Amino acid sequence: MIRELDARMIDAHEARDLGALIQLYSQAADMVNDVDAACFYLTHAYVFALEAGAAQAASLRDRLVAQGREE
Repeated sequence: MIRELDARMIDAHEARDLGALIQLYSQAADMVNDVDAACFYLTHAYVFALEAGAAQAASLRDRLVAQGREE
């Protein structure tokens, strides 16, 4: 499943589709069973959300704060 997401992420990067990148990185964070990997994906989703001015930025930040990755 992650491999499929990886391929979709590559396509979204190539298309510069920030909405898709936010969704895909968030989805990847929800799928992995490792906190560090989840935070890696969440950080990317958060950065793309900030860049896009997307409403999801607040909830993504909250998730990172809960994991001690953001203050």
